[in-house]
Amino acid sequence: MIAILRKEINLFFSSLIAYIVIAVFLVMNSLFIWILPDSSVLEFGYATLDQLFEVAPWVFMFLVPAITMRFFAEERRSGTIEIIATKPVSNLRIVLGKYFAGLVLVIFSILPTLLYFYTIYVLAAPVGNVDIGATTGSYIGLLLLGGCYVGLGLLASSITDNQIVAFIAGLFLCFLFYALLEWLRSFTVMSPLDPVLEAINIQSHYTSISRGVLDTRDLVYFLSLIGLSIGITNTIIESRKW
Repeated sequence: MIAILRKEINLFFSSLIAYIVIAVFLVMNSLFIWILPDSSVLEFGYATLDQLFEVAPWVFMFLVPAITMRFFAEERRSGTIEIIATKPVSNLRIVLGKYFAGLVLVIFSILPTLLYFYTIYVLAAPVGNVDIGATTGSYIGLLLLGGCYVGLGLLASSITDNQIVAFIAGLFLCFLFYALLEWLRSFTVMSPLDPVLEAINIQSHYTSISRGVLDTRDLVYFLSLIGLSIGITNTIIESRKW
């Protein structure tokens, strides 16, 4: 697993992929936090990073599938997945190695935003007048959300040998779990299913954990969705032997 993890990370950082993903993530969030007048924290008059945590899930929705689309799609297209399958390592370890490689890139994207927090912390009046609990919860929620996106993108990549198809499928799965299921709750006709839709969509759990309270139900949901994505991906890879 460590060898797969190192290989994927080396591939990321030896190409422009990692740098483009991190740069796009930071530029998009910087525009909403500091530049655009409708959302700039400099216009609001109070210290908050809410803009980051509202925009980041949407930016990740496009960037994470772009990261994961090549994981298995490229291996299947080039036939190298057959070579990997002959190595003395289980398919689950291969899946986990690729999953954690994607998660590392998500973490590298989030880490520079701590500078945003420090800036808000200094600009607050008095200095430090920031809701640190809610901000910490939001960062944990964003990391878990990124983990879910990586799992869903990995799953999408395992079903095809075409990277474009993998990207679109990954984008759809992320949109489905973050926005579409939450959007369906707005329809009166769906009210009988409201508890189910609330329980299975990412946005409700992300919003809940962003309040700064680590509810075990939210943690169980995120970890379950990640585990389910990895489990299905592993089953799809295993099915090549059947």
